[in-house]
Amino acid sequence: MRFIHNDPLMKDRRRSLRNNSTPEEVIVWNYLMASGLGKPFRRQFGIGPYIVDFYCFKLKLVIELDGPVHDSRQEYDSERDGFLAGHGCTVLHFKNQTIRDNLQGVLEKIKQTISSLSI
Repeated sequence: MRFIHNDPLMKDRRRSLRNNSTPEEVIVWNYLMASGLGKPFRRQFGIGPYIVDFYCFKLKLVIELDGPVHDSRQEYDSERDGFLAGHGCTVLHFKNQTIRDNLQGVLEKIKQTISSLSI
């Protein structure tokens, strides 16, 4: 059986990513949990062969935080985004540096996207 969400074979990897979150992931996760946006998110969630940073089932919204490792894997990220879009997902990307430099702007973009997808 092929899993589209949270393949059991990737459970340890997802757990490891959750237990070793970056500071930026912690900041965004705390916002998503405490914001009162009314939409539940999961973190380090498996969709097909990929693990996304944050995912909202109700909106099919993926939030990806891109650290330095993403600079060298743009082709992989592009393939992943295509796969996710093919499954009806909207994907938001934010660089870690942007979260550090403009957290309010990032949070506002997330809030606007949630609002537009909720309509």
